[in-house]
Amino acid sequence: MDEKAFPAWSWSVDDCLKAYNVKLEKGLCSYDVEKQREVHGWNELKKEKGKPVWELVIQQFDDMLVKILVVAAFISFMLAYFDASQESSGGGYVEPVVIVLILILNAIVGVWQETNAEKALEALKEMQCESCKTLRDGYLVPDLPARELVPGDIVELRVGDKVPADMRVAVLKTSTLRVEQSSLTGESVPVLKGNHTINDDDSSCDLQAKDNMVFGGTTIVNGSCTCIVVNTGMSSEIGHIQKQIHEASMEESETPLKKKLDEFGNSLTTVIGAVCLAVWAINYKYFLTWEMVDSWPTDIRFSFDKCTYYFKIAVALAVAAIPEGLPAVITTCLALGTRKMAQKKAIVRKLSSVETLGCTTVICSDKTGTLTTNQMSVSEIFTFGGKTTNAPRMFHVEGTTYDPKDGGIVDWSCFNMDANLQAVAEICAVCNDAGIYFDGRVFRVTGLPTEAALKVLVEKMGVPDPDVKARNKQITANYLIDNNTVKLGCCEWWMKRSKRVGTLELDRVRKSMSVIVREPTGQNRLLVKGAVESLVERSSAVQLANGRVVPMDEASREVLLWRHAEMSGKGLRCLGLAYKDDLGDLSDYNGQHHPHHPKLLDPACYSSIETDLIFVGVVGLRDPPRDEVDSAIEECRGAGIKVLVITGDYKSTAEAICKEIRLFDEFEDLRGKSFTGKDFMGLSPLQQKDILSKPGGKVFSRAEPRHKQEIVRMLKEMGEVVAMTGDGVNDAPALKLADIGIAMGITGTEVAKEASDMVLADDNFSTIVSAVGEGRSIYNNMKAFIRYMISSNVGEVISILLSAAVGIPECMIPVQLLWVNLVTDGPPATALGFNPADVDIMRKPPRKSSDVLIDSWVLFRYLVIGCYVGIATVGVFVVWYTQASFLGVDLIGEDGRTLVSVSQLTNWGDCPSWPDFSVSPFAVAHNRVMAFPNPCDYFTTGKLKPMTLSLSVLVAIEMFNSLNALSEDNSLLTMPPWKNPYLLVAMLLSFGLHCLILYVPFLAQVFGVVPLGFNEWLLVICFSAPVILIDELLKLLARTTKSTPNKLKTT
Repeated sequence: MDEKAFPAWSWSVDDCLKAYNVKLEKGLCSYDVEKQREVHGWNELKKEKGKPVWELVIQQFDDMLVKILVVAAFISFMLAYFDASQESSGGGYVEPVVIVLILILNAIVGVWQETNAEKALEALKEMQCESCKTLRDGYLVPDLPARELVPGDIVELRVGDKVPADMRVAVLKTSTLRVEQSSLTGESVPVLKGNHTINDDDSSCDLQAKDNMVFGGTTIVNGSCTCIVVNTGMSSEIGHIQKQIHEASMEESETPLKKKLDEFGNSLTTVIGAVCLAVWAINYKYFLTWEMVDSWPTDIRFSFDKCTYYFKIAVALAVAAIPEGLPAVITTCLALGTRKMAQKKAIVRKLSSVETLGCTTVICSDKTGTLTTNQMSVSEIFTFGGKTTNAPRMFHVEGTTYDPKDGGIVDWSCFNMDANLQAVAEICAVCNDAGIYFDGRVFRVTGLPTEAALKVLVEKMGVPDPDVKARNKQITANYLIDNNTVKLGCCEWWMKRSKRVGTLELDRVRKSMSVIVREPTGQNRLLVKGAVESLVERSSAVQLANGRVVPMDEASREVLLWRHAEMSGKGLRCLGLAYKDDLGDLSDYNGQHHPHHPKLLDPACYSSIETDLIFVGVVGLRDPPRDEVDSAIEECRGAGIKVLVITGDYKSTAEAICKEIRLFDEFEDLRGKSFTGKDFMGLSPLQQKDILSKPGGKVFSRAEPRHKQEIVRMLKEMGEVVAMTGDGVNDAPALKLADIGIAMGITGTEVAKEASDMVLADDNFSTIVSAVGEGRSIYNNMKAFIRYMISSNVGEVISILLSAAVGIPECMIPVQLLWVNLVTDGPPATALGFNPADVDIMRKPPRKSSDVLIDSWVLFRYLVIGCYVGIATVGVFVVWYTQASFLGVDLIGEDGRTLVSVSQLTNWGDCPSWPDFSVSPFAVAHNRVMAFPNPCDYFTTGKLKPMTLSLSVLVAIEMFNSLNALSEDNSLLTMPPWKNPYLLVAMLLSFGLHCLILYVPFLAQVFGVVPLGFNEWLLVICFSAPVILIDELLKLLARTTKSTPNKLKTT
């Protein structure tokens, strides 16, 4: 036996048995089992080795911003360690400790997300069967562990069994075998299986076409059979899906925001390095001096203490430039976004998915359960009306679920149903094995979905007995007996009236099912439902509305087939209904003891029994589209998002649904827009990309997992940001590969959910669209707070640069800058995440993933703002040292300090050489006075008050600047602060935290600040408030320049 799998579906049963050297009645011998296991291994899915925890931890530090923070923390720690003056108080260690805590928190969150990412593979294993009935050495092993199966094993399957491996059907033990394989192939109804040979040995043959094969992980819902195991473990279809999921997880790319932040981090590294070096070099004259003799430097003197001092300034600059709070604020904003989305029934499993949604350009949607309800329902009923076959009538039925109260029959006036409609109701109710129950959220089905839909139709039709009407209304109004049991009163009435005594099961040849019932008259009647063409061929008469039976002539046959074609063209699944009163030998059949009971045991006799039928009508069923989908499709069109429908269903059904949801116009030519998965994959890569790049919707039917995965991969290669929806196992690889995988919460398999980034709690396509809008809003808000934080950091950098350039003492120390970046900036930045969405957010095209986070105009604006922040923080420092009052605000009265000239302040390093320079003691707090035995200490230890003023001005400016960030271009007059009340609360919180470090002695000592008086707070406001006016002027300029091109276009 060659270990390469052969196309068992195209081989006869005898050929398959010969290939494995096995007999159907004996099974494999023990020797052959071991031989096969050596070749094929155990029937189990391979466990992929996950990354060790230490590797995941290291991976979290592979980020440019994080690397910058690590270096900053290390340098800060070393400086604090060697700084004897800070060693006693421990204040110098605050900065590195806080940075390290941030890094640890970031690593913990990252590792937690990574360890949850590969649960999809574990969920696949849960789908595998544990044991099965197997023939070995001529004996039936009733519970052989499924992992021990090998190719060639003979396995028996019956109703309810989970299929343990991919198998070729050898013998049908019942007339019908149905398998639920929607989770694997996407087909909306259970599939009929047989043991016939399929004349297609192409290895790319569609899974849906292999109707003599059953696949691992699927379930037998009707019938029993004997099968030959063909593929096991990783060679099975479910094994191929595991490989695809693993490959897709290896191909996961970074989110657009992650890419932007990495680019920003790289740029920031370069800028920080250059600026720090520049600051250190600007002040070289303070630690490196020499004399020039004959144009050569001599007597070179180097001061290590001063060199270290200016290196600390450079470190302070780095701390100022790095937005340490940015990762925390982004995480908080995304987490808040997930809460908002959860309220809209979209449960986000990965934080980064929130932002990715905002730039989605293509939504690849499954049909069944996403665009449709995944609940079969009757849509139309066709019967003959009047007194002749020339008067056909059509009834339209509303409702899209299995809830009997959902919708009704349009213009239903047949409350006293005529004989023809009574026959329709009787056949639908009695020739039926389905049931309905309520699981607390939705109505679900036991049995076949099509039969359940027929029972719901009967409930909508009612009963013809006038005496039962009032009671039936009461029954219908209270059809929920308990929390999950559904009482179908009308169906029960029909089943009590027409007692079922025998069943002719469905088979592939006659394509019909029938039951023998005992009518109230005591006579037997045969009720039949099945394929319309099959029933028309075996019918000799039709029933009219008044109950009269007339021969079926050519004209009535043409009307029937024309109506059937029309209904099928709408994507409806049509069932014909018929009955027969003259049953001959079975006219008095009453059970298994009847002499002609053997006829019902032999399916070969069924066709002769189902002849000379009286045709009653046609019912058209469908898996209807959700009510909200057409408006969601229109919203996608307005938002510039392409919608591709990728389904395992039939082409005609998929096209009909797409027209109904307005993805296509009713009479639109679908050439170049509708393909089967196999046809599309048969095109050249150039043709495929050309089709996908064209605007408008597309539909791909009969699609297999590999087709979905290839389409997603091609779209990503074309630069699209792809959202992929799905609910089945077959969708998991594409969900994993897509930029954002979206699984169904109600109908979705655990495999699909674990492979996804987001789960829809209501399985609704329109929820995806609202989530996209929310994602766009979140991204806009993130841009707002990123710009806000960066503008603040630019101001801090400029203040340090300016103080170093003019030669004054440093205005702020690193720990103060860290406090501003982490604590006082954090609440307003987070609150900006609550900015209301723009009203036209879903009428704009999606942003490109290549769009820059900060464009040249925004950079210019915040450089202007940053310059003002730097000037204000340095300015207030200079004013305190040099001015007795400012704009009428008395400053000397507050503390009685000594004033110096600007020249003295900018040359404070030469203080020891100043003759007669003295400084008077002054108050820095209510009970604290500073005296200076060495007057030059006035510029070092004596700068607590001006440093506090500079820090307070910086905090106040950033609070006012957060108001500017409410809108990128709109004035505060049109976007007032109360539009976002969270921001006002955040500003109060930040001011409160700032006051905390000013007025709590222990904290004031740690952060090197002192309390401020009333006049000093007035000075802070005078320096900080103008930032609003400056940004309002810049916004006005932006609005003017944006409106000018528009005016030129209109003229």
